[in-house]
Amino acid sequence: MPEFTAKPSPRRGLAVSAASNERKFWTDVLGRIRRRTRDDQDAEDLLHTAWLRLFAYRAEHEVREPAAFLVQTAANLAVDRHRQGKRLAREPLESFEGGLEDAAPLQDEVLAARERLRRVQAGLGRLPPRTRQVFVMHKVEGMKLREIAAALGITQSAVEKHVAKAVLFLTEWTEGW
Repeated sequence: MPEFTAKPSPRRGLAVSAASNERKFWTDVLGRIRRRTRDDQDAEDLLHTAWLRLFAYRAEHEVREPAAFLVQTAANLAVDRHRQGKRLAREPLESFEGGLEDAAPLQDEVLAARERLRRVQAGLGRLPPRTRQVFVMHKVEGMKLREIAAALGITQSAVEKHVAKAVLFLTEWTEGW
């Protein structure tokens, strides 16, 4: 990328000269990339990507030959694309099928799960308050049995009995759903 020293001037000649020099520079670099990569179709894309890399590289380093940098970077990018294309071509189509499946549950499964949840919530409402409290602390909030016992001032054995009572009741309550 040539450094143009032409400054805005009422004389149009300098601006036209700078623009034609710049156009010549880019045409020359694009032609060199086409010859080097033997790829007329992707040469402009390669040049654009190479220019972005040059722009980032120049932020921290000096580049004495920007045209050479652009051509070499574009050639490297073409090699990378070729390698990637070969690697993808070797993988059988079956290897991609796992990625095409939708992991989300089916609508009828979602509706059934919501109905089971409503049924469990209704069953929780039928439990004695202390049993419900112990069950929620253990199963929903994830507290350990000894933590619940300490928090409520009851024995760990009592906590275990409340949890067992709730599980047994809810299992029978939701049976058949």
